[in-house]
Order: sequence, then structure tokens, then C-alpha cells
Amino acid sequence: MAFVTGTPTHPRQVMLTVIAALTPGALALLGWYGLAALSNLVVAAFAALITEMLALRLRRRASLPTVLDGSALLTGLLLGLALPPGTPWGIVALAAVIGVGLGKHAYGGIGQNVFNPAVVGYTVVLVSFPAALANWPEVGSASVDALSGATALSAFRYREGMTVPEVWLAERGFGAVGGFPAEWISLAFLAGGLFLVWRRLAAWRVAAAFLGTLGLLGLAGYDNGSSRSLGSPFLHWFSGGTMLAAWFFLTDPVTHPASRRGQLWFGALVGVVTWVIRSFGSYPDGIAFGILLANGATAWLDRPERERPARTGTQEP
Repeated sequence: MAFVTGTPTHPRQVMLTVIAALTPGALALLGWYGLAALSNLVVAAFAALITEMLALRLRRRASLPTVLDGSALLTGLLLGLALPPGTPWGIVALAAVIGVGLGKHAYGGIGQNVFNPAVVGYTVVLVSFPAALANWPEVGSASVDALSGATALSAFRYREGMTVPEVWLAERGFGAVGGFPAEWISLAFLAGGLFLVWRRLAAWRVAAAFLGTLGLLGLAGYDNGSSRSLGSPFLHWFSGGTMLAAWFFLTDPVTHPASRRGQLWFGALVGVVTWVIRSFGSYPDGIAFGILLANGATAWLDRPERERPARTGTQEP
């Protein structure tokens, strides 16, 4: 992959740049949730690094250089941000262990994994502990055990005949989750994602196709916000971890297609699965399932581009 001047190319530089891009969203979460969000980040990062060292030792690989490349730390931080603030420490640690151990090292380590390690860890704990991941703490609570408020998507799923505007009001504020403006945190992750696009470290086509597909399907099922509405584009874009996933999970270069056309299909596939599960599935959100499905289809989505030179008798530049 060719980079323009100024774009980091060393793995450690790339990971540190991505971590820097996460900072606005992380600070927004810390500002609203305090220790509840901080505990997630610390526990997930520590568990990810320990798992990385143990896995490398079991594989008889040099541990220090690989641990310092930042990949395990990034996986832990992504999990810490994706899990609800105040999730029990054991669940957070388990997600990091599974993500690094199963999602990464079971496939041979960095660059060899088929599925996004953070999404693997998140999905396993989501399926295993759905109730623990369905609630968010009170804003500014110093207790990591103060889980009380439903997520916006959970509130929307179980709204019992309420219209979309009524759901917003019931959540104590426009776009609020437990009383805080969730769209501002989403915008902070969007800003970080655009920074990665500017540094040529994120495939904008993947995120754009995902958000565009999700928005179009949201518009198709909106019907002006009645009690039978499937949610507006705004709700789908700025609720849950949509922006975090769009710019930091889907754009993992190892697990999405390399071709431009494949990237568009990849993002669209995740958007369709996300909307279908949000609208008709048993889980309030479906981004993680959509990403895993699309990860598994990456080789197939890239296949037409790989076969084109053989059909035309030419070589790719």
C-alpha cells in the first residue's frame, strides 16, 4: 500500500496514530462517565497486553518488540470504548483475552487474522452477557457499578408504542442516553475518523458505504417517526457505537477488502446487517455481527479484482 509523504508506515507509528485519533471520543466518554469509562479502558488495555505477552511466549516468539507495536493496546482500547462504561471488570478482561488470544493469535498474529480481534472479543461477551451490555451508568457516576440507564437503541427497541420524538424526550434530552447528548460523543469519533482519512490510514469508502447504506435504509423505514417507525437516519447514525465502529472497526485494513469496489460492498453489507438486526432482530444493535460477516466475506469481495488480470490478459499496475 502506497502512502503519501507524512503518512506513518511503521506498524508502531500507525497504531499510535490510530490511538491518537481515538482521543477525542475517549475524552468525551471520560468527561461524561468519569471512572466508569476509565475503568473499562484500564482493564481492557491491561488484559490485552498480558494476553499478548502470554500468547507470544506460548508461540515462542520475541515478546517485547511485538508488544510495543501497539496492536494489542489498540485492541484493548477499542474494547474499552465499545463496552458500556462500568461493565464488570471480569467481562471487560474476558473480552480482551478473547479478542487478542482467539481473534488475533489463533490465526498467527498481527496481519494474519481474518476477523477484527476487538469485534471478536466484543461479540463473544455480547452473546454471553447480553444484560450486562444493555445498560449504561448514570452520567458522571463515580461508581463503576452504577448501571441504570438503557442505551438509546435498547430504549427504542422496547418503546411500547412511543413515537421516535417521544423516545428522545423520555431519554431526557435530544439524542440523550441516560441524560447526555450522545451525538456529541459520536461527533468526536467522527472527527477522529476523518483525521485517519486525512492521514491515509482509513479507507473512507468503507465508512461512507456503511453510513450511507444505514442512512438510506433508516430513511426508508422512518415514516416520519410514528410508533411503527424503524428509526430515522439520525438515530441510526448517532446512537450506539455507530461512529466508533464506522471509522475504527470497519476500517481495519487487515480485515476489509483492498479493492475499491470491494470496500464499497463491504461497508454496504455491514450497513444492511446492522439495520436488519436493529429493526427485526433480537438484539438492539447488530454492528458487531455485520462486521464479522463482512470480515468473512472479504476474500470473496476482493475476488473479482484478483481475477481481472487473468481474464483480460493484463497485469495490474
